[in-house]
Amino acid sequence: MRIPFRIALLMPTLLLLAACASAPGTNASSPWGNARQLVLVTTDGWDASAGRLRRYERDGGDWREVGAATPVTVGRKGSAWGLGLHPAQSDGPQKREGDGRAPAGVFALGTAFGYGASAATPMPYQAMGADDYCIDVNASPLYNRIVDAGTVGRDAVAESTEPMRRDLHAGGDQRYRLGLVIEHNPQRLSGAGSCIFAHLWKAPGEPTAGCTAMADPAMEALLAWLRPQQRPVFVLLPEAELRRLRQDWHLPAP
Repeated sequence: MRIPFRIALLMPTLLLLAACASAPGTNASSPWGNARQLVLVTTDGWDASAGRLRRYERDGGDWREVGAATPVTVGRKGSAWGLGLHPAQSDGPQKREGDGRAPAGVFALGTAFGYGASAATPMPYQAMGADDYCIDVNASPLYNRIVDAGTVGRDAVAESTEPMRRDLHAGGDQRYRLGLVIEHNPQRLSGAGSCIFAHLWKAPGEPTAGCTAMADPAMEALLAWLRPQQRPVFVLLPEAELRRLRQDWHLPAP
């Protein structure tokens, strides 16, 4: 069958457009392409423990910032590539259990949690009790899970250093009074890092063991704003990595 001359002239352009539409890295093909809310934490470099948190939302177009940026802290040793929704990255440190670094990348957001029976958030919420622990023991079959010692047994949580009621087990510590699970290492690979949260800071500017910490008003505003139906994601990147990846990963420009 002969192709009309005018259509033949247009075919290279049509093929190019089709290729662009399906090329890797476009918004439609991104694992977070359907996200309508985005929490962005940026730091000055891999070893920086202080950062800035910004909130963004969109309605089919570009990201639009919501509210003002707020100071946060991350791991005491800075950050390192984690395991999340983003493609694996080899250029930079890699998150390991106990390294004092917060996981960098793009992550789904999980359940909100806290000490109270409820919280002012549309996100699913889990009230933590004295028997709730997050398992950070590499060899445990429950690694990177929040479990109830009354269900799994006391021996299963005996070596965990992450009681979820730190006010009861760690001298009145209020850091987990409000928090949110960041879905790092959802496959629960042993040694890759566990129990990564956004939570309250113990004191202004004090870094964490690998989580993202902030002041009470900032956490309250974040939890009130998040909507599970908007498929929110959490992004943590050093500024240089954000500049390098922003276009390919369809991230906002602070």
